[in-house]
Amino acid sequence: MTLGLWSSPVPRLLTHKGICLSASVSQRANRPITRTYSSASPASPPSRPYQFHFGASWAAKPPEKSRIHVPFPPDSTVGRWRDKMLGKWKNATSGDAGEDFFFVTEMQNSSGVSFGVADGVGGWVDSGVDPSLFAQTLMYHAHRYSRHGWAGEPEIDPTQEYEEREEVEGWELTPYKCLECAYHGVLRERLVNAGSSTACLISLNASSGVLRAANLGDSGFLIIRSSSVIYRQPPQTHFFNCPYQLTKFPPDMVPSSHFADQPNRAAQYETKLRDGDIIIAFTDGLSDNVFTPDIVAICSLVARSGGSEDVQAQMMANRIIEYAQVCMRERKKMTPFSREALREGLYYRGGKIDDVTVVTAIVREAV
Repeated sequence: MTLGLWSSPVPRLLTHKGICLSASVSQRANRPITRTYSSASPASPPSRPYQFHFGASWAAKPPEKSRIHVPFPPDSTVGRWRDKMLGKWKNATSGDAGEDFFFVTEMQNSSGVSFGVADGVGGWVDSGVDPSLFAQTLMYHAHRYSRHGWAGEPEIDPTQEYEEREEVEGWELTPYKCLECAYHGVLRERLVNAGSSTACLISLNASSGVLRAANLGDSGFLIIRSSSVIYRQPPQTHFFNCPYQLTKFPPDMVPSSHFADQPNRAAQYETKLRDGDIIIAFTDGLSDNVFTPDIVAICSLVARSGGSEDVQAQMMANRIIEYAQVCMRERKKMTPFSREALREGLYYRGGKIDDVTVVTAIVREAV
């Protein structure tokens, strides 16, 4: 399946030395890409031995009449982007992502891939706020910045004249800086009156194979290597069921630092990937309902079934979402959420009904 890079109608945004800059330049035409992200073929191609194969799947919790749901109009900037992002994937279920959202995009000059997930905090419903708007806008801005950022140092041809080298577009964009800039984008968005969200942003470098991540809250990611989890991002919570969260307060509310976290509280992580590694980014609809060994088992079963890496990545995402939905409907099964509740002295059995979103990536290294 061929995907199209969405071309933003707003000025291209860049980041330099921790500052979000706006450059009023003409947009490049959409470039078709596929779910296999690797190097392009410029005149003097840099060495990019890593390819990344992606899948994405999601499922919204059953609708509740009491919950506020006022989505972005389909003809709005974020609304058009949201619908395009959802339409790119062979998802296990139909419909929207509820109060979750995600993105996947190629970075500047095919230097790598950036992706992430966000989970809108449902407590804002009591204040008449649709929690999905914050999460969608955060991912929209993260996507927008990532498309024009480099996964590593900008690639400069040393044989070129100084003036030509100065024309290299963009700057290195880490997930942390992307999160910071995307958050400020939400604060500027007039259609988002208020809200909160967790966030997990990840970049994969096509030249070095380096993964970098910034995570705030109880969304997260894990890395599977040879059927074993070599890393899982620990959740960040103030207390049980209260994650760290980025927040936008309505104009008539006095801002408070109480449970309103800044991007600088995000946990950062970096590691070198290997051929065959599997990365899974997820919202807490997965981590509250499915134990890690079950996630590994699902990925192993899909890998043994064969098929291309693109097919496998999407199948992994779909099967994980399907299993999460089964677990959250169980009333007697022990789940990660019920186990944590017991540790807090609370009696809770079974799964936790929630939106759930997963992005999967399979790493391939050319020999």
